[in-house]
Amino acid sequence: MKRTVFNEDHEAYRSTLRRFIEAEVVPHYDQWLTDGLVPKDLYRKLAALGMFGIEAPEEHGGAGIDSFTYAAIECEETARAGVVLGSSGVHVALCLPYLLQLGTPEQLKAWMPGFISGETMYAIAMTEPGTGSDLSGMTTHARLDESGTHYVLNGAKTFITGGYQADRIIVCARTAPADPTDRRFGISMLVVDTTLPGFSVGRKLDKLGLRVSDTAELSFTDVRVPVDHLLGEEHRAFHYLRDNLPKERLAIAYGAYAQAKAAVDFTQAYVTDRTVFGKSLATFQNTKFELAACRAEVDAAQAVADRALEALDAGELTPAEAASAKLFCTEVATRVIDRCLQLHGGYGYMTEYPVARLYADSRVNRIFGGTSEVMKMIIAKDMGL
Repeated sequence: MKRTVFNEDHEAYRSTLRRFIEAEVVPHYDQWLTDGLVPKDLYRKLAALGMFGIEAPEEHGGAGIDSFTYAAIECEETARAGVVLGSSGVHVALCLPYLLQLGTPEQLKAWMPGFISGETMYAIAMTEPGTGSDLSGMTTHARLDESGTHYVLNGAKTFITGGYQADRIIVCARTAPADPTDRRFGISMLVVDTTLPGFSVGRKLDKLGLRVSDTAELSFTDVRVPVDHLLGEEHRAFHYLRDNLPKERLAIAYGAYAQAKAAVDFTQAYVTDRTVFGKSLATFQNTKFELAACRAEVDAAQAVADRALEALDAGELTPAEAASAKLFCTEVATRVIDRCLQLHGGYGYMTEYPVARLYADSRVNRIFGGTSEVMKMIIAKDMGL
């Protein structure tokens, strides 16, 4: 079916990004997997392509394009090559919207140049050791000092993507006790410079997948954060997080669809070349039927992802629709990638084959950004159940 979400400008960007990945990422990827992160220089190279400034305002050096389409192309091209570009997705897809929506003119003037150039990489810290989906239960807290010029931040965060290499982190912390009638009240966002005394990075976590995207534990001990690093209004962070979740969940959905499509492409190439019992593996009926079934699921996921993308760009994507897209695309990816790995036989279990990396990388899609179970709760509530 003909797609309508991309135009000539998008395809030119796709070609540029594809050439960059082939020249600057693929040759070094095995080493990055061993290291468990990408070199920070990669981020400056990605910035030079314009990746970090596409959605940033022109007055701050960006392109001023308010569209998810370019991020969608990045999902497709990285999956096509079987690679991950470190934590660049968090930098752009998660952190940039909060900066643009909530930042004051003074904050944006100070922060945007480094953001766009890749000199200052951002992460966002929400999850704590005892709080995952229930963000209202967080205990990391920040109180104003006696002078009223600084917040004093204390607490710990975990599973923070990009946290090991980040230069600034958007930290969600309690600035007031939870209201008994509204546990979501009292959470604020602080932009924390990682060079501040009292900030420390704990373990770089050893994950099943996404191994070149560094994930870390963070701790804050009497970290003094200037009050002018408050992002948005005090006590309202939970509402900001909720408002940005549809875009975050679409990004996960699109990435999952792209991974499923890539798995089918990798597998079709493998079974065509692989000989079993003197014949190409692609000639067996089971192979044809399995890949045909996978292709049908990928086509459906692509249609859902594209429709959600168009709704987001039009300002019409609802939380329930985003949850539905995430649930469907991530579940499709799980089924498709598993069936594609099976067609590789024992080689599918070897990490030198991209389908094995896709299998590991895609598993977290049903967890972060809200688990599949949370997605079902959102959809059921929208149905009036």
